[in-house]
Amino acid sequence: MNRFVVRSVMQSLMNGRSSIINRQVCRAAVVGQGVQLSGQQNGMPFASVELRRMSNWGISGPVEQMDKKEKLPLATEEQKAKGMMVSSYWGISRPKITREDGTEWPWNCFMPWETYKANISIDLGKHHVPKNFGDKFAYRTVKILRLPTDIFFKRRYGCRAVMLETVAAVPGMVGGMMLHLKSLRRFQQSGGWIKALLEEAENERMHLMTMVELVQPKWYERLLVLAVQGVFFNAFFVLYVLSPKLAHRIVGYLEEEAIHSYTEFLKDIESGAIENVPAPAIAIDYWRLPKDATLKDVITVIRADEAHHRDVNHFASADYVLMLMLGFNILVTRDIHFQGKELREAPAPLGYH
Repeated sequence: MNRFVVRSVMQSLMNGRSSIINRQVCRAAVVGQGVQLSGQQNGMPFASVELRRMSNWGISGPVEQMDKKEKLPLATEEQKAKGMMVSSYWGISRPKITREDGTEWPWNCFMPWETYKANISIDLGKHHVPKNFGDKFAYRTVKILRLPTDIFFKRRYGCRAVMLETVAAVPGMVGGMMLHLKSLRRFQQSGGWIKALLEEAENERMHLMTMVELVQPKWYERLLVLAVQGVFFNAFFVLYVLSPKLAHRIVGYLEEEAIHSYTEFLKDIESGAIENVPAPAIAIDYWRLPKDATLKDVITVIRADEAHHRDVNHFASADYVLMLMLGFNILVTRDIHFQGKELREAPAPLGYH
């Protein structure tokens, strides 16, 4: 098979059709058969090409333009002049992205227009007083869940934050997914709530990406994260199907606990128990922090984000909003009779992140 592949490509190159790759070569690359070619054409050497399984680079020009070192297609002169770069198999290009100071944007996980300044003036002490059985159940559940966390991590707030963010990023994704399915099922707009909840999940994930720049979890903590995520995702999904109102109330109380944890984190930084190291570069760009920002600044903006998520989830748990999320007729009838509103009619908290 390899001989046939090599012969096919060599014949194609010698015939001046180097930009066309035989289907058999592509099939060989997919199934994991490596093919490496090099040689000369009309006395001119051409670069070696390695076709590997599940290659992530695209071919937008002749094989001779392939970069040996990076195994990526070299940009044409026209693309270079426009600041374009090929970034996928299909040759999809994007313009060169820079910071405000003209330096190249280093991140692919978020773009400059997705950065923001956190509202650090937000009320951190706000608390939703449990009013009914559902609220009391949610509040007690969160307090019980905090006990093993306090015992295991104690005052190791860096590791605690890593664990916290792996859990905190789940509810927004589950809620956004459920609203997405409901919107498809009922042929209705979501009123921006799908985006709002997915933004929350992404923001929590960026908290995690920041914390792992500062704290490297141990192997057993990674196993714990794996176990907790598996249990929590499935449990929260089932809860969301049964009662979105209760699910969001629990998240609201979880965010209140997160605010408390980050406040204690800041106390240890201010007392010197935790070194106030320079802020990671990813945090400086994501929250538009000063270049000389420190860990204290990072924890301050993360805490402000958690306060915003607290308010969003407690608001989402209000009777006039959440009873309609899954479209159950009995709940819809009661809610419409009580307030005459649906979730998609309530203003989604967009624009913060």
